[in-house]
Amino acid sequence: MATYDLEQHEKIDGIKTWWDKFGTATTIILTALLVTVGSMQAWKYYQQKQSQQAADLYVLLQQVQLSNDATRINDAAQLLTEGFPSSGYAPRAALIAAQADVQAGNTKRAIQNLQWIIDHAKEPAMHDLVRLRIAGILLDEEKYDEALKTLNVQHDETFSGLYSDRKGDILVAAKKISEARLSYQAAIDKLSKTSNYHSIVQMKLDALGNSE
Repeated sequence: MATYDLEQHEKIDGIKTWWDKFGTATTIILTALLVTVGSMQAWKYYQQKQSQQAADLYVLLQQVQLSNDATRINDAAQLLTEGFPSSGYAPRAALIAAQADVQAGNTKRAIQNLQWIIDHAKEPAMHDLVRLRIAGILLDEEKYDEALKTLNVQHDETFSGLYSDRKGDILVAAKKISEARLSYQAAIDKLSKTSNYHSIVQMKLDALGNSE
């Protein structure tokens, strides 16, 4: 029994010695670990909360969109672009606002909303889509050089056919028929032959005939 007590006493002394050497450091490490885990959980909760709030505002925007009131739609979209600019909902809200602006004839604000997407959206495909929209607005305003400049940027290959088609439209409007013909042909080469869009672009090219 005495031997057992002695062994226990030695173990206790060993633990006390170890704690004297490393106890403070261990406490600091464990505290830091708990704080880190707690912070991660808090950050995760915060992100989930932000995501839900952004989703709720986007649903509200879709409801406001039914009013066809560009001012109200822009006000609703602004709640997302200013309050949750890094969310995936924000650029889509700006896109809805831009569409409402175009329908209301406010092309200046439409382009501002679309430019916001280029400046803030994280999805490259959104940038490509928005440049097509901007080029379309500039085409309607007969700002052909600006429209072409908007499209003369690097874009995903999946948009090549659409970009070439839009360039063709701009060049036709600018009465640069030879260049338009080349752009339409480039679009046809990129678009799927089974798509209706391919047929539409082919019709545009055929309509040009051999005119210069």
